[in-house]
Amino acid sequence: MKKEILILMSIQFLVYLGFGIIIPVLPEVIVNQQWNEIHVGGLLTVYALASFFTAPFWGYLSDKFGRKQLILIGLIGFSLSFVIFSVFIDSLTLLYISRIVGGVFSGALYTAVTGYISDISTNESRNMYMGFMGMSIGLGFIFGPAIGGVLGHISLQLPFIVSAILIALLFIYGLVFLKEPIRKGEANKRSIVPAGAKELFNYRIRYLFLFSFIVTFILAGLEATFQLFQIDKIDISSMQLGLLFMFSGFVDAAIQGGVVRRIKDGSETKWLIGAQVLTALGLILIIMTSNLIFAGVALCVFTAGNALARTCVVSLTTKESGGRYGTAAGLSYSMDNLGRIIGPLLFTSLFQYHSSLGYFVSAIIAIVSILLIFLFQSSRKTLRV
Repeated sequence: MKKEILILMSIQFLVYLGFGIIIPVLPEVIVNQQWNEIHVGGLLTVYALASFFTAPFWGYLSDKFGRKQLILIGLIGFSLSFVIFSVFIDSLTLLYISRIVGGVFSGALYTAVTGYISDISTNESRNMYMGFMGMSIGLGFIFGPAIGGVLGHISLQLPFIVSAILIALLFIYGLVFLKEPIRKGEANKRSIVPAGAKELFNYRIRYLFLFSFIVTFILAGLEATFQLFQIDKIDISSMQLGLLFMFSGFVDAAIQGGVVRRIKDGSETKWLIGAQVLTALGLILIIMTSNLIFAGVALCVFTAGNALARTCVVSLTTKESGGRYGTAAGLSYSMDNLGRIIGPLLFTSLFQYHSSLGYFVSAIIAIVSILLIFLFQSSRKTLRV
């Protein structure tokens, strides 16, 4: 494996670890400071918004000035966001600024890293390298909440201090060992709405994009409110929550590594329907939580359904794109970001009315979303060859 790929994998791992590390800590910060719970959703949303809207700008700069420079700038800014969060943890305004800074510079890292991979890979090796990046992102999501929960049990600032130090060390390593790749055109400039998206929406693949949005929307909403809900139910600690998320992360990995790869071509829609039923069941079980073990089982049931749905819909989308993999991937990324923008805000708003309301609503949405799969199956407007 190329040395550059290992560095890029480390970057992606730490970026998504940084995203996940806040999940078990943020609700406790909000509760301890006696701020309104809506700010849990707000702080998660501004991060996604900042990344969503600045990624095209960073893509332009990456093409113009080079991948390495943007990666190093992104690492500095991302590390700074954790420093701000840890130092000013009792200031709501500065916490928002910290999350905006983190989102902005995560956008720089996303565009520069994907551009770098395109520059150093061939058509034959690109899927493999992108697979390595996906694995790094998945590991970051698995270990982020776990590390955040364990370190947050010692001190709420500690997870962010540790993350800032690790990213700063990675900056030094990248400065010394990462080389600017030979540019291959303007491969990874990403528009907010990818070029050609309107044409894709004329075909049945549009139902898969909407389905992808719903899957991420439900997941982001659960991440924003799960600890708040379990504090009400069983007085869960950040450490306990981190361990639950780590265990459910391994369920996620098991589903993707052991189940999804055995799904036969043409049977994806059946699995997607089953996945949403499983997701809805997990959400209902969460409402019925009575102890820590029950909470863990419920979260794992939800995770199994959500992981199955996420992976299957991505696979089916590529098959339905008519070879326009880049456009389809860019649009899926945009839909996922919209889910992460809207989900936390809506779920925390519903939490204000009743702690269980968001889970009831999302369970209904999960079941209703199955209609999108039926619409997809009944349509003959396909790009599939």
